[in-house]
Amino acid sequence: SSEDIRCKCICPPYRNISGHIYNKNVSQKDCNCLHVVQPMPVPGNDVEAYCLLCECKYEERSTTTIKVIVGDKPCGWLLL
Repeated sequence: SSEDIRCKCICPPYRNISGHIYNKNVSQKDCNCLHVVQPMPVPGNDVEAYCLLCECKYEERSTTTIKVIVGDKPCGWLLL
C-alpha cells in the first residue's frame, strides 16, 4: 500500500536553519528535495544550494510485518 512507501530526505543545517528530516509518500521518481521538503525553509534563490545538501532516499517497508513482530513480542514476554 502507499502507506508502506515513502521518501525520506535528511537535510543538514544550512546558514541559520537547523537540520531537519522530511518524510513524504511520493513515487520513486518524485523522491527528491523539491517534492519532499515542504514547506521549503529557504527563499527561492537558496533552494538549489539547500537541496544539494539534502540526501533523499526512497524506502519501501512492510508495516504489516512490523505490526506482527511488535504484536507478538508481548505474548513472548508472558511466556518467560
